[in-house]
Formats: sequence, C-alpha cells, structure tokens
Amino acid sequence: MKILPLALLLAVAACLAGPATAQVMRCTDPATGKITYTDGECRRGEAVREVEARKTPEEVEQEREQAAEALARKHERQQQEALLRPPPAAAPAPRPAAPPDPASSAACQQARQRLEKELAASGRGMYDEQARLDAARRQTDLACLTPAEFARADSERSRAQAAAPAYYPSPVVVVPTRPHRPPPPAHKPPPPPRDMQCNVFRCYDRQGNIYPR
Repeated sequence: MKILPLALLLAVAACLAGPATAQVMRCTDPATGKITYTDGECRRGEAVREVEARKTPEEVEQEREQAAEALARKHERQQQEALLRPPPAAAPAPRPAAPPDPASSAACQQARQRLEKELAASGRGMYDEQARLDAARRQTDLACLTPAEFARADSERSRAQAAAPAYYPSPVVVVPTRPHRPPPPAHKPPPPPRDMQCNVFRCYDRQGNIYPR
C-alpha cells in the first residue's frame, strides 16, 4: 500500500487509463488524528473516507480530453498574452560627459585681460583704435563662448556693424614752421624838392604835388 499526498493521488487518478481505475481513500488515525491518503486500503482501526470514487473507462477518457483541452487553451492564452505584452523597456543610454566650460579656460582669461588693456587705452584718438577694440572683443568671444554661442554673437556683431555709420577718424593737420626772416626796412619817403613852399603841416611844389613835412 502506498501513502501519497492528496494532490498527487488526484493527478494519478485523472491520468490512469484502463478498466481498473484507482480510487483515493482518506485514512484518519483515531489516536493521533493524522490524515493520510492512499490508493489502496486504510490500516486497521483507521477511519476511512472515500475521496475519489472509482471511475469507468469512459469517464477517465472524458477527463483526459477535458484536461487536454484545458491545457491547449492555457497555452493559447499564454501565447496571446505574450504577443500583447509590451516589450521590455530598453535601458537608458548613458549621458555623455558635459564638455568643459570655455569661460573657465586659460585662453579665455588671457583674452579678457587683452580686452581690458585695449579698453583702458581707448580714447586717445588713435587711427586704428576701433579696429583693435573689435579684434579684442571677437577674440574674447572666440575663447570664452561655445561654438554655437560664438556663431550667434558673431552674427549679431556683423549686423550691428553693417547698420552703424562708417567711422572716419579726424585728420591730423601738421603746420610746418616757417624760417625766421628779418622785417623789411621801413620805407622812407623821398625828400621834398627844394623849390617848394611848406607850411606847418605839408609842402607844395610848383606842379601842385603834396609832400609830408
């Protein structure tokens, strides 16, 4: 006699074929109350209860067909659920490392120092003052901005320069020094002729000419 768990006995009874189908009996020990299941007979003195009655071959065959249909439906349902189940989400790609900030580079610091020097030296009327300031500002933007920021700033600077009036510096007039020349001698009037008459203010000759006295 074999003592088997209830679930295993039920499975064996459902799968066995033939005219001598097994039955499942429940045996209870009156002294300890322990319950066992068997496909044979219980021990003497134990309480007996039939759990699974004997079945005819037709009933066994019908249960097998039902079990096979249930198994097929289960497989079909699992396949449909697998098709409807969304694919697993892909792992997020690692973020690329952030590029270094050009504003904190040594080239940016040098360009800013050069621009500060050009601004401090401006206002002296030099003919290339504006060109040097523009070059220092452009070099500072190139060293301290990202490529996209530099392209935007350079485009805005070009539009501002195109809209601004042309700058023409005032010409420097150099006055040459003249060599020193002595003053011309003072002009002395010719002496009056001898044959003329004079008064307190002037003299007159015979032809009526007037001479200063």
